[in-house]
Amino acid sequence: MIKKIKFEKFTAFENLEIDFSPGINIFIGENGTGKTHILKAIYAACDITKNQKNLAEKIAKIFLPSGEQIGRLIKRSNKSVKGYFVVYRLPIKEEEEKPKSNYIKLTFSNHTKTPDKAAVSGTPNRWMRHPVESVYIPVKDMMANAPGFRSLYSQRHIHFEEVYQDIIDRAFLGALRGPIDENRKKLLAMLQTSMDGKVVCKQEEFFLKNNQGELEFTLLAEGIRKLALLWVLIQNGTLLKGSILLWDEPEANLNPCLMRTVVQILIELQRMGVQIFLATHNYSILKEFDLQANENDQILYHSLFRNKDSGELEVNTVMCFLDISPNAIDDAFGSMIDREIEKSMGKIAK
Repeated sequence: MIKKIKFEKFTAFENLEIDFSPGINIFIGENGTGKTHILKAIYAACDITKNQKNLAEKIAKIFLPSGEQIGRLIKRSNKSVKGYFVVYRLPIKEEEEKPKSNYIKLTFSNHTKTPDKAAVSGTPNRWMRHPVESVYIPVKDMMANAPGFRSLYSQRHIHFEEVYQDIIDRAFLGALRGPIDENRKKLLAMLQTSMDGKVVCKQEEFFLKNNQGELEFTLLAEGIRKLALLWVLIQNGTLLKGSILLWDEPEANLNPCLMRTVVQILIELQRMGVQIFLATHNYSILKEFDLQANENDQILYHSLFRNKDSGELEVNTVMCFLDISPNAIDDAFGSMIDREIEKSMGKIAK
């Protein structure tokens, strides 16, 4: 599990440190407050444990700075500046050893041009020795665009962040051997009811199969494809105890009536031992977590905002939905209600 992340002069962050819940972590904040950057940094640190890539190389491929010049990810300055980010995992008990700290740090300057010039430090050998299954779901759905994408990405320079290639790779994984446990059966059944079918794959093309036949994903609403992706990741064993799910704006193109199902699935995954990181702008998602979670569920809300005096990004972390402050989502809804009242009162006055 990921315990903490710290940034210094990395992208929009001057200095930021966040402690995480082993369950669900929800990031809110206005546009430009770094929510997606946090998710990507965590994902990069997790993904390299499976594919044994260099952290700097992975960061360059999922952030895509111009010309893959990694130095462009340093907070902009007219001076020569160094920055870093460091990700901490919970201590791992190894055979005949006491639990040890486990973290990985990437340091470079605004003059660092290529990933191989960045410095990886911390406990990288221990970090890489214990693989963690992780999946990053980007805002844009890729399942309808899966046919041929992997071969195109591997053979041509196309301007797509590597998270898109990665999510297709996860979706194409075959099912785990052996029977499906009861928890996964329950989640798959819930999703099948909501999307009216299950997912099948033929020659790199996904279909939703039900009593009426097989419907191509290109003909499905994107909200249904989001549910279908969750179904695939649960069915093929990507999301099991000890895995990490990072999801950027799960509400995008999702009908509000389906948000209840999505949140229900996420809470159940957390109860199964999946650590979850979400970035959202949606009030309904937040309220569903508030309504569905019980006192044993481990949820933290991380509100990102700019300090009014310094202009730098800060974070306020709380355990309760009602304690979120500042709450950009709630403020927007409150402003809308105020405007509606003013408009109604204006009509009455006339």
